[in-house]
Amino acid sequence: MSGRAAPRVGAGDRSGTTDWTDRVLDLEIGAVAHGGHCVARHDGRVVFVRHALPGERVLAVVTEDGGGSFCRADAISVRTAHAGRVAPPCTWARAGGCGGCDFQHATPELQRELKTVVVREQLARLAGIDSDVTVEELPGGPLGWRTRVRLAVDGEGRAGLRAHRSHEVLPVADCPIAPEGVLPPVLARRHRPGEEFEITVDADGTVHDERDGAPVVQRVAGREWRLRPGAFWQVHPALAPTLAAVVGQWAAAPAGATAWDLYGGAGLFAAVLAEQVGRDGAVTVVESAAGAVADGEAALADLPQVAWEVGRVERVLPALADPDVVVADPPRSGLGRALVEAICARGPRRVVHVACDPAALGRDVGLFAAQGYRLTALRAFDAFPMTHHMECVALLEP
Repeated sequence: MSGRAAPRVGAGDRSGTTDWTDRVLDLEIGAVAHGGHCVARHDGRVVFVRHALPGERVLAVVTEDGGGSFCRADAISVRTAHAGRVAPPCTWARAGGCGGCDFQHATPELQRELKTVVVREQLARLAGIDSDVTVEELPGGPLGWRTRVRLAVDGEGRAGLRAHRSHEVLPVADCPIAPEGVLPPVLARRHRPGEEFEITVDADGTVHDERDGAPVVQRVAGREWRLRPGAFWQVHPALAPTLAAVVGQWAAAPAGATAWDLYGGAGLFAAVLAEQVGRDGAVTVVESAAGAVADGEAALADLPQVAWEVGRVERVLPALADPDVVVADPPRSGLGRALVEAICARGPRRVVHVACDPAALGRDVGLFAAQGYRLTALRAFDAFPMTHHMECVALLEP
């Protein structure tokens, strides 16, 4: 809030253009919403409030206001607290602080309850489905799980994390959701102003700076990948094996079958599918990142039933043989109408959809329903403790 006028309590001036920026509002907090905030209402407008919990009464400073039907705010004082409120383990998890964590002020159990509410609400609103799914805990606890951290460097060469919805670099000394002892030596050094780089802890516990160029070793389902620096891999160490197990169980590709692994990365799910279909079957991985494909080809070189296609999924699909099983792990935006229709037109017996955004999942499930595919199984995992993010796996069948 530096450079702004002192915040003040008030309802805002509703004459002319509405701009409540820097005003402090006395709010009764309502339900949690998708995106790491809760919903409140004030003077006929919606206020999305971070660092608050449902049922609380707080003072919140308005941080963004575009003059429309809603604005954004940060809780700065709690007058009536939720029973699940705790002191955040990080001093940067506060108003005006780091954008990485949304729920450090809630117990881990309450965090999962909030995420469960969100995923159920998104499915109900976007797909018309009443689900009893519950966000499940992964082993390892709420801290020290983030094995990949992207750092930004400010104009003075100090590495840090970005503030919420901002390009400002915060000169943090450590991050409690990263493995203990990994970041302080990196953060203590000076770096090239303006650069960004990723720090990764691999399966051997080796710390990698992507600028060093050393391969990152990952192991899942009895296989090993040697990934180039900066390559995508799940950040929670328990998530990749968990997803591999669930995808394998639900894909259940029979021997000799044809399977697609869309947005397949380095082939984690392809490895599972290849074991199921055997040498007489076929697994095609479609991935737009050529580096990921090269790493996957090296890791799965002993599986001739796996073929690789470098390119955008929508461009590659028309040339592929009809699948028995489809596994799709799309980006945060989801599959979308055109791809859902293209997949369903090929008549797979099962589609296993891996989603990192519950709203995108809800939209896609609704689109599949319109094509005659129903949701028959769903699991959700708290793969990103302290944040509002989660990972879901859905099974769709005709």
